[in-house]
Amino acid sequence: MTRDEMRIGDAERDAVMVALHDHFAAGRLDRGELDERMDAVLSAKTHGDLRPLVRDLPAPTGLPEPEKQAPAAVPWGPGAAVMFGGPMNPAWRHHARHMGHGHDRHMARGRHRHGPFPAFPLLLGVFLVLAFTAGPGAGLFAVLQIALAVWVVRAVLLAFGVRRSRRST
Repeated sequence: MTRDEMRIGDAERDAVMVALHDHFAAGRLDRGELDERMDAVLSAKTHGDLRPLVRDLPAPTGLPEPEKQAPAAVPWGPGAAVMFGGPMNPAWRHHARHMGHGHDRHMARGRHRHGPFPAFPLLLGVFLVLAFTAGPGAGLFAVLQIALAVWVVRAVLLAFGVRRSRRST
């Protein structure tokens, strides 16, 4: 059964009548056209009976909008990619610039590129020291606080576009 064959109720008729009154107030319909269409609305039984009555009028017509096909969900669409560090994230441009063809050449000339900050070994060390001195709960709590602080600082720096300066040797 198509939408035009579906029966309508008072709510649908009322919505179309309100829209017709609005179009009359805007000057799109004269009094005779309004009366003629109102009589047709009151005797309409299906969506198909209402559609021709408002076909020549701009939205809103009182009829529900046709359902649009939702775009397929893309797990790494532009928004998610930027937010979660995917290929559209500004950090990738920085990464691609430093991992390009010149990377091997810089290593050959004696420039040593330092890797990322060794956060995991440092946090593991803090946890182990605190776990054996103050207890595992205190160690875990301290590690989580440090990780949160580092994450907040990195997020602020990324938000304001601050980049670490690189020394040339």
